[in-house]
Amino acid sequence: MQRTSARLPITGLSALAGAIFVSITGEFLPTGLLNDISRDMGVSEAQVGLLVTVFAATVVLATAPLAALTRNHSRKRLVVVVLMVNAVATLGTALAPSYEFLVAARILAGLAHGLFWAVVGAYSAHLVTREQLPKAIVITGMGGSAAFVLGVPLGTALGHALGWRLSFGVIAASMVLLTALVVFFLPPVDHRVQLKTGEIALPMRRDRTLFAVLGVCAVIIIAMTGQNLFYTYIAPFIVGPVGFDSGSVGGLLLVYGAAGVVGLLLSGPVASRVPVAGAVIATAGSALMLVLLGLFAGSAVLTVAVIAVWGLLQGAVAPLMQTRMMQVASPQLRDSASAWMTTAFNVGIGGGAALGALLLTTSGIEVLPFIAAAGIAVAAVVVILVDRFTAHDVQPPILRERPASVH
Repeated sequence: MQRTSARLPITGLSALAGAIFVSITGEFLPTGLLNDISRDMGVSEAQVGLLVTVFAATVVLATAPLAALTRNHSRKRLVVVVLMVNAVATLGTALAPSYEFLVAARILAGLAHGLFWAVVGAYSAHLVTREQLPKAIVITGMGGSAAFVLGVPLGTALGHALGWRLSFGVIAASMVLLTALVVFFLPPVDHRVQLKTGEIALPMRRDRTLFAVLGVCAVIIIAMTGQNLFYTYIAPFIVGPVGFDSGSVGGLLLVYGAAGVVGLLLSGPVASRVPVAGAVIATAGSALMLVLLGLFAGSAVLTVAVIAVWGLLQGAVAPLMQTRMMQVASPQLRDSASAWMTTAFNVGIGGGAALGALLLTTSGIEVLPFIAAAGIAVAAVVVILVDRFTAHDVQPPILRERPASVH
C-alpha cells in the first residue's frame, strides 16, 4: 500500500540506498580486481571475468522462482535475510581456497542478490506515491552510484594495496552493518493489492501493461549486454590499449562513478518530464562514447574525458529504466515486473561478460568497445519502438468488475 503523505520517507529510502551500495559493490568488485584474482588463483583473466557471468546467470535462473515462492512474505524481512546470506557468500569469496570454491561462493551471492533486487526494485514504489517515485528512485539510486564512486574504486585500491581477499572481507562486514541499519530504519510495507468489493484481479497474462513491461525488459537486456561486454574488462583495457599502469584503474573507475552520480541526479527530473527521450539520449550517447574510447585509446587525456561522459550517461540509464518500469507496470504487476527487471539486468550483465570473454580470447580487447557500442545503439532504437507500440497500454485499469451474474 502506498503512502498518501507528500513527505518522502528519507530515512527509510537512505537505508535502502545503503543496502544497494554494499550489494552492488560486492557484485562488481571482481571487475576492478580481475588481474589480482587471476594471478592469485592461477587462472586466466577471462575465467575471472566469467565469475560475473556465473553470478548473473544465477540471478537470471533463480530470481523469478524465488520471488514467486516468497511473494507472500514480508518485504522488509526478506531484505534482511538476503543481505545476511550475501554477507556469508562474500566472506566465502574472501576465504576461497580454490577457483571452484570461488565459483560456488559467487553462486550463493547471486541467489541472495537476485531476490534482494526482486524485492528492493519495487520497495520504493510501495513506500511512496506515484508522483514521488522518480525522487525516491534517485535517493535509493545514490547507493548504486556510491558503489561505483566509492565502493568499487576504494575496494579496488584496497585490494591492490593489501590483497583482494581483504577487500571482499571488508564488504562482507559492511553488509552485516547495513543489515542492522535496515532492521532499525526501513519501514515495512504492504505490497499486496487490495481488492474492492465486487472486483477481482485480472490474470497476469491479461494485464494490459504486460507488453510494456516486457518491452522495458528487452531494452534493459540489450543495453546491459552492450555495456557489460566492455565494462567487465575495463581494467585490462586501461592497462593495455590505453597504457595506464594498474594503479590507475581505481582512479579511472572513480572518475566513471563520480560522473555517474551526476547522471543519477539528472535522471530524476528527466524521468518525470521526458522519460523516453531521456532513455534514448542516455543509451545513444553511451554508444557514441564507447566508439570514441575505442578510436582514441592511445590518448590519455581524451580517454579520461570520454570515460567521464560515458559514466554520466550510464549513471542515468539504470534509474531511468527502473523508474520507467514502475511507471508502466500496473500495481498488480509491479512485484513481478521488479523480479523480471532484475532478471533482465542480469541477463545483460552475464551475457555481456560471457560475450566479452569470448571476444577477448578470439579477437582481442581492442574490438570490445566497438561491439559494445553497436549493442547499446540497438537499445536506443528499441526504446523508441517499445514506446510507440505500447504507449496506449500504460496505466490502464488493473481490475475489472465481477459480472453481475456471478454470485
